[in-house]
Amino acid sequence: MKPCAFLTMDSLTGYVCYDHYLYEPFQKRGWQVTPISWRTANVHWDDFRVVVIRSPWDYQTDPARFLKVLEEIDQSAARLENPLNIVHWNLNKRYLADLAEKGIPIVPTGWETTFDASRVVTYFETFDSTEIIIKPVVSANADNTFRLSQNRFEPELPRLQSTFATRDFMVQPFRDHILHEGEFSLFFFGGEYSHTILKTPKPNDFRVQEEHGGRLRTIDPEDKLLQRATETLAQIPPLLYARLDFVRHAGDFELMELELIEPSLYFNMDANSAERFADVFVRWVER
Repeated sequence: MKPCAFLTMDSLTGYVCYDHYLYEPFQKRGWQVTPISWRTANVHWDDFRVVVIRSPWDYQTDPARFLKVLEEIDQSAARLENPLNIVHWNLNKRYLADLAEKGIPIVPTGWETTFDASRVVTYFETFDSTEIIIKPVVSANADNTFRLSQNRFEPELPRLQSTFATRDFMVQPFRDHILHEGEFSLFFFGGEYSHTILKTPKPNDFRVQEEHGGRLRTIDPEDKLLQRATETLAQIPPLLYARLDFVRHAGDFELMELELIEPSLYFNMDANSAERFADVFVRWVER
């Protein structure tokens, strides 16, 4: 059996992870999967042919240390997927600005380095929106994500001040299609389309993640949605895996996230997706 490590975290308690769907398909193709926390010390990465970044969903608490671990893997005999240069680019959500410059429709975004409470009111005016989202440029799992209403944001100012005192952040208009319809996630393996899901928040919430009560269903993507996804992927090199999150707006679809580091790939939502990923993985690493 050829050894493959899945990079994860110390404990997945409180998270929903579907990477175990890959164990049997990998084994049938001659690969033995070992999950290893990215925080584990003194790992001999040379013992693995491939290290796939899968569920290190707490990396945002110490991104510098996380990158150091990935650099160690990259310097070993193991092959890192997705590659380190892609992780560096994708770690900071300013990558969205790069994509926007190439003509990809994104949710309009302001980029800030210093939090000033007196400026919050101007964000609503800038985006002509009664609700806005403020979140860190390095984030995951909707951690430290604030949804603010124009008529009652003042009570959140102390928390905002504390959260972003030393942290860059981004500001976006809140797209209410998230509430009425949901967020679309499209999955690609080795540049090939796999499946699509629609994630809808629970009542009285805006977060679509399962950990926050989000509801999931498998759908067939509209032609326009699939077109936007393929146009986005055309701006980056081919990768083992990618997840693209979109929201509907004004008759089109805006990119919310291009997830290339550790996205959940929702193998539970498509009966053939785990086998499909395993096939692509074998071709990918043995080419």
